[in-house]
Amino acid sequence: MGGALPFGEDPVATLEAAVWVMAAVVSTQRQALSEPLEDVLAADAERTAVLESVGLVRRDADGFAVHPSLVPADALTARSGVEAKLSSLRQAVSAAASDAEAAGLGWGAQADEVLLSQGRASAATGRALAGKVVPALPGCAERLQAEGSRVLDVGTGVGALAVVLAASFPEVRVEGIDVLERALDLARAELSAADPAVTARVFLRRENAAELSEEERYELIWLPAPFLSEEALRAALPRLAAALVPGAWLVAGTNPAADDVLRRSVGRWTATRGGGNSFDTARMSEELVALGLEETRTFPTVPGGPVLVAARRPAGR
Repeated sequence: MGGALPFGEDPVATLEAAVWVMAAVVSTQRQALSEPLEDVLAADAERTAVLESVGLVRRDADGFAVHPSLVPADALTARSGVEAKLSSLRQAVSAAASDAEAAGLGWGAQADEVLLSQGRASAATGRALAGKVVPALPGCAERLQAEGSRVLDVGTGVGALAVVLAASFPEVRVEGIDVLERALDLARAELSAADPAVTARVFLRRENAAELSEEERYELIWLPAPFLSEEALRAALPRLAAALVPGAWLVAGTNPAADDVLRRSVGRWTATRGGGNSFDTARMSEELVALGLEETRTFPTVPGGPVLVAARRPAGR
């Protein structure tokens, strides 16, 4: 199944139709969060025909054959994936409806619905951190099992990743910082609906990572690098390195280098429009090494998703 999307003689019309293909993908996946996918596909023949037209679904004698990209690995990944796609679509609509002056204004220019969708999608990264990355980093899991250990969640947004980490490591205090007070207000509302035994160990404050003053405080720091401007990122990195306890780890989320010109150009536009930067995984690894961090390693998350780059502060300093 699959294949290149034919642009034909009117590529703009084809691309407009592609927007509706994504709408069909997201609405199908969203409905499948609570119903069997086979039932969802059977219930809306016209929507399913759109998915068939691009090779994501094929009817066969037993029902439907579905492309693997339409079927997430598990329910939690499915929910995060839907939120991420909704955020992307909402940002695209915002970009289409605004003028050039809106470019680079960052997340403060986005609607609450975008902040919530993007933030909730970050729960998937939190699960990857807790379940895949931390166990693979020498000494990290042991540090996070110690009573009073601290994790810094930079750009906490609506707090979804912070909650996942607090739930995964019962001894940890998670400190979430963000420059956007409106995001922190949304985070407080989200936390009020979560398990109070977990959220009691999540602490939110307004702070710019580029102005962080703590030293040797955190056993783990999470940095969603694409969301910071290049200027802010360069200012923040040495402060974050200094905030690590010697021997502790910094993990940065990065955008993978796309293997086609369309995704590369879209990635650069969305990053800079959102006030972020266009560093890829290799560039971030180089920056961390230049800071004096060591044992750099990378961890893919989901297909097309962020690649996590981990580096350790040397134990002797």
